[in-house]
Formats: sequence, structure tokens, C-alpha cells
Amino acid sequence: MLKGVVSKVVAGLAAGASLFVAIVALGATLFFALDLVLPALGAAAITFGVFAVVALVIALVFLKGDGFGHAEEEEEPETFVQKAVHMIRERPILGAVGGLGALFLLLRNPALAAIAASMITEKRMESRGYGRKRRR
Repeated sequence: MLKGVVSKVVAGLAAGASLFVAIVALGATLFFALDLVLPALGAAAITFGVFAVVALVIALVFLKGDGFGHAEEEEEPETFVQKAVHMIRERPILGAVGGLGALFLLLRNPALAAIAASMITEKRMESRGYGRKRRR
């Protein structure tokens, strides 16, 4: 029995790895075919766009059958953080884009990243009892 389960898991992993290699090869083929008639940056942008649209279509097809968007009415969130979490739960693609945008801003501005990191660590320190001691 265990041997059968292991063989099915190995077969599934091999099929997944083969699919991954096929998708990468398809992307490379599309890129190099477009690179013959377009500049490299244009070919890369079109390749990215094609794969993004395919991923979006696949996500919409699989999320359609789960009753996505038909959740029961919840209470209206009060604070900004609750509103942000509610929006990310209701619209996960918008949340992912917002997270990538925030990551881009933090990577482009190291001072802002340092401020955000200090705020996060300061809250954690205070919750553990290591709050700042005031000098008199």
C-alpha cells in the first residue's frame, strides 16, 4: 500500500516537473521568436503579458466554481488596517498588486524601509516588555 502511494507521489512530482520545464521552454520560445522582429525589451514585455493573461484566466476559471464573491455580509471594517485586510480578502489580485507596489517603494527608498522596519520592531519590543525607557 505504501509503495503504491509513493509511486503515485513520484509520478505526480515528475509530471509537475515536466510541466514546469515545458512552460519555461514555451516562454523561451515565445521570447526568442518575438526577439527576431522586436527589440529584446519589447519581446520580454509581450512574453510577460501573455503569461500574465494566461495566469489570470486560469485563476478566474478555478476561483469561479468556489462561490468566490458570494460570501455572507460581514460587518463594515472600522480601522484602516481592518479595511485593508478586508479589501485584500475580497480582491486578492488587487492585494497582490498593492503589495508589489509597496515592496517597490520600499526597495527604491531605503530610508522609508528603515523607518518601516524600526516601527515594526519597536511594536514587537514594546509587546514583549522592552519598551523605551524615558530619561528624566
